[in-house]
Amino acid sequence: MKLVVIGSGYVGLISGLCFAEFGYDILFVDKDQSRLKSIAKGVCPFFEPGLDDLLNKHLNSTKRLTFSSDLTSAVQQTNVVFITVGTPSRRLEDEADLSAVFEVSKEIATNIQKYCVIVTKSTVPVGTTKKIKNIVSKKVNHNKFDVVSNPEFLREGSAINDFMHPDRVVIGSDSKKSEKIMKEIYKPFFSQKTPIIFTSIETAEIIKYASNSFLATKIAFINEVADLCEVTGANVQEVASAMGIDKRIGKNFLHAGPGYGGSCFPKDVKSFSATAKKLNVKLSIVDAAHSSNQKRTVKIASKIIKYYNDNLKNITLTMLGLSFKPNTDDIRESTSLIIARELLNKNAKIKVYDPKAMKNVKKEMGELEFCENAYEACQRSKGLIIATEWNEFKALDLIKIKSLMEKPVIFDLRNIFEQNEITALGIEYFGIGK
Repeated sequence: MKLVVIGSGYVGLISGLCFAEFGYDILFVDKDQSRLKSIAKGVCPFFEPGLDDLLNKHLNSTKRLTFSSDLTSAVQQTNVVFITVGTPSRRLEDEADLSAVFEVSKEIATNIQKYCVIVTKSTVPVGTTKKIKNIVSKKVNHNKFDVVSNPEFLREGSAINDFMHPDRVVIGSDSKKSEKIMKEIYKPFFSQKTPIIFTSIETAEIIKYASNSFLATKIAFINEVADLCEVTGANVQEVASAMGIDKRIGKNFLHAGPGYGGSCFPKDVKSFSATAKKLNVKLSIVDAAHSSNQKRTVKIASKIIKYYNDNLKNITLTMLGLSFKPNTDDIRESTSLIIARELLNKNAKIKVYDPKAMKNVKKEMGELEFCENAYEACQRSKGLIIATEWNEFKALDLIKIKSLMEKPVIFDLRNIFEQNEITALGIEYFGIGK
């Protein structure tokens, strides 16, 4: 079976390569020919653990991958097309920008010659897949196509494992024919006893947004609890650990920090709420989580600034970690960069190091001083900020760090260190929620 994947971004490239692992031939379609040429040479456009190996395997060994900017020819070669184009937030509104989705849908409609299943894998608000159906039906008889919603649940940094060993697969369909084809595509998961959930199209679309919004709410909740812990002498890590033992709550996403960032949670939470408002439904809990998260990074930055008596002139600080989470080079909505901007606005000088994200950050914030490693970044520093919890930061030689710094103080925004161990070394320590 040949599958066409329209869009070679994060979701498209990873989904296509993982489908190739199932044994399918994959045709990637993208208007960006330079991007396709680069991928065809084995160069990934972003960092994701294991992705380089997977790409080169299917380029050189299995030869299951082909690339094209010709959507017309691509649609004519298959009966299954996945839409994986981007749906960023609109600049002046919180709604998702669906222009690329609808543009692709029109092109697909123009080129359907035989029965085709059009699968929406891009994250889209409820009702979008039905709009795609209406677009296509203007040019194609309803017997020659079906639409399906098949949302992705990929976490950056562990996306390949998430695709190959998912908690569940959600398929929203309104026809038995398309449902049968989707069952065949995901047949490898049946032997793994992975839950395959078949729902209506609208239900599938809401599952995606509701899932991300709920996880974002857990993060916002534990961050507010952390604030209470700080003023009462409690320890938020112990609170979260005890809470997480309760199976009704669960331990995941109860890690206090500077707030959530990335390409999904901020965008999806806003879009979910905006969609509901258009339908005269207020998602007050979702709105509160978004508002709390927006204030979070400014509050964290203010605490650091207050430590220096609101005067960062002639103060050199070190920031370790620039990506929004470890194991990715993605800096979209990164709390690290938001905090760095607040500190720069107070005239601080900031030396930074990140294992993967510095190339991307240089394009956005060239006023930072980029270092080759964590130790170089700590030289003559008057404060160390742990902003992203990369594993290599957990193994730092703290005695060496102390010797390099002018003022040994650590602002551990990810709680990767134990306070007693740090203070025993003669280093001042500030964690989150303790």
